[in-house]
Amino acid sequence: MAQYVPTDSELEILHVLWDKECASVRDVHETLSSQKQVKYTTTLKLMQIMHEKGLVSCDKSKKIHLYKPIANIAETRDHFVNKVTNHLFKGSKAQMVLHALGNQPPSEDEINAIQQYLDQLKSKTDK
Repeated sequence: MAQYVPTDSELEILHVLWDKECASVRDVHETLSSQKQVKYTTTLKLMQIMHEKGLVSCDKSKKIHLYKPIANIAETRDHFVNKVTNHLFKGSKAQMVLHALGNQPPSEDEINAIQQYLDQLKSKTDK
């Protein structure tokens, strides 16, 4: 993962960039402002800080600066899941998963995906 761990606000920006792959500050701001109230200057400043931290790259070769995520979504997720598992559930993956599933009932599609994953894990351990 990148040298810096993203803050909650930086994660919101990264999600936009992961979805779009490349975007201007205005594009990111428009997406964020459709979800919550945020000032353009705040989005701009956060993205500049993220660039300094190495979480995003910025192509300044054109009039509109385009940002791309450097932080990898899988590595970022792994970092946060490991942190939550280790700090809140004393390393127990089972307790973390049971808590997550008990917190809000999963949809039928989610249950099917979970069952399929469990079946794959079981078939690996049975060999």
